[in-house]
Amino acid sequence: MKVLVPVKRVIDYNVKVRVKADGSGVDLANVKMSMNPFDEIAVEEAIRLKEKGIATEVIVVSIGVKQAQETLRTALAMGADRAILIEATADVQTDIEPLAVAKLLAAVVAEEAPGLVLCGKQAIDNDMNATGQMLSALLGWSQGTFISELVVADGKATVTREVDGGLQSIAVTLPAVLTVDLRLNDPRYASLPNIMKAKAKPLALKTPADYGVDVSPRLTVLKTVEPAGRKAGVKVGSVAELIAKLKDEAGVI
Repeated sequence: MKVLVPVKRVIDYNVKVRVKADGSGVDLANVKMSMNPFDEIAVEEAIRLKEKGIATEVIVVSIGVKQAQETLRTALAMGADRAILIEATADVQTDIEPLAVAKLLAAVVAEEAPGLVLCGKQAIDNDMNATGQMLSALLGWSQGTFISELVVADGKATVTREVDGGLQSIAVTLPAVLTVDLRLNDPRYASLPNIMKAKAKPLALKTPADYGVDVSPRLTVLKTVEPAGRKAGVKVGSVAELIAKLKDEAGVI
């Protein structure tokens, strides 16, 4: 069984994001980029499935700019077998929208015929949380979202989902699309020998035209602003003063 894992190049989660002075978007100049953390967890889970003998091949695919090759090489160094880059834009500021990504992934699925697609539940740059669900709908496949546990056996994937009320266990018939949450696993670090080996692993370069998909944006970002700064806290001298502030100033009681 092949496992397909989409990965996205995003601003590293340790970087403090800056908004451009004109409010037109996020400043990406000289900013460290890395693999979306949720996608990294998906790659790790796919590799573990291969190590257990459940998966036969792990394919990673990225959609975006040419620089995403670095992200794919990271996934290959972790243990993925081969990679596909669909260069959909030359502008690093352009974010390919989830519907276009889902259509491209559906075309890749039709070409590669994987038995399982493992996605991160969302990208940390736009927090859309939509691509996996859209891909499932386009393919007509079963889906499991926000999964923190996964067992694949007998043509089914038994997953534990993190929901508002706690945890939910469901079984979905393969092929399926699964979106992973943070608690599924701890991704491995790529060793130096594997980083060197990754340079020789196959990485195919494609364009949206190869799949007949239009990636023209349907949304327009009007303005980007930083979150308002939080006010400093205050100390109170007694419970009575605390209650008075909550009642008269905060208006919460």
